[in-house]
Amino acid sequence: MSRIARLASRLEEPLLVTGLVNVRYLTGLESSNAAVLVDPSGDATLYTDFRYAEAASEIDGVTFRKTPRLVIPALSELLSGRRVGVEAAHLSLASAEALRAGGVDLVSTSGQVEALRAVKEPGELDAMRRAGAISDRVYEELAEQPFVGRTEAELAWWLEQAWHDAGADGPSFDAIVAFGENGARPHAKLRDVPVPEGTLVVIDAGCAVDGYCSDCTRTFFTGEPDGRLRKLYDLCLQAQLDGLAAVRAGAAGRDVDAASRVAIEAASLGEKYGHGLGHGVGLDIHEEPSLRPESDSVLEVGNVVTIEPGIYLAGDVGVRIEDMVVVTEDGCERLTAVTKEPVVVG
Repeated sequence: MSRIARLASRLEEPLLVTGLVNVRYLTGLESSNAAVLVDPSGDATLYTDFRYAEAASEIDGVTFRKTPRLVIPALSELLSGRRVGVEAAHLSLASAEALRAGGVDLVSTSGQVEALRAVKEPGELDAMRRAGAISDRVYEELAEQPFVGRTEAELAWWLEQAWHDAGADGPSFDAIVAFGENGARPHAKLRDVPVPEGTLVVIDAGCAVDGYCSDCTRTFFTGEPDGRLRKLYDLCLQAQLDGLAAVRAGAAGRDVDAASRVAIEAASLGEKYGHGLGHGVGLDIHEEPSLRPESDSVLEVGNVVTIEPGIYLAGDVGVRIEDMVVVTEDGCERLTAVTKEPVVVG
């Protein structure tokens, strides 16, 4: 069954899909300006402007209708008098008002396409396995690079080039490279400050292959992996292994998250692990399902999620270890498999 047919089978009224990643998922069209209307009958109409008309007209399973450059005002006329569902997360207030002003009766919906995207098809998993394999190779090459004396920004630029050299489309997000106190910020900004000896360097990076993302974090030592820093690293690694062990079809997202917190809380550092364990990955770097304390997700075979606990000592140092995995009936398959043994870089 096609993606559009699967979506249609869930609908009670036509759904106007305006999230561009969702449009791509359903139709294959990569566009900065498009929408697709999916009817419960299975009929689908793809709307976009002249720039994408040739590509849109070649897509099977949809009827293409060319619009002026401003798609939403055009739809306010084309759909006038109809009742349609809209994606609340992707339709701006201004666009909603324009549709209503044209006489379109809007019904707010959420997560309809995202629920389909959360369970990956074999072709999607193939792309993500290739992205994970490239990630592993690049991280292995990264471990051979000099760190000390180079800035966070310089190392991030090395990664940018390495993804292309390894055959990826490019990075799946802006890399995080952070040492010392900057590493204690989960979403640290790059600095032009040289990496010193005797610290930890957190590197969170990924690539895209055929539009599908990888996501992996490793923490490197710029000195002997012993003492206080080694204890923090080993504690984070234990939490990550515990999280991995809890992943399986049918597991609640909040329970998998909880499993990763046991060791850190036992070390009286629970408050230093302030984010969720992980998130779904696919065409977007963050998508469903979620693994965090308040999650209502239940894992299914074919979900791809990250397992990434961290410990962050403000003003001092941070450590995070992350793998991307695909959920199986009785566990998970790691899509990023580069070593998690302590790695010392020069």
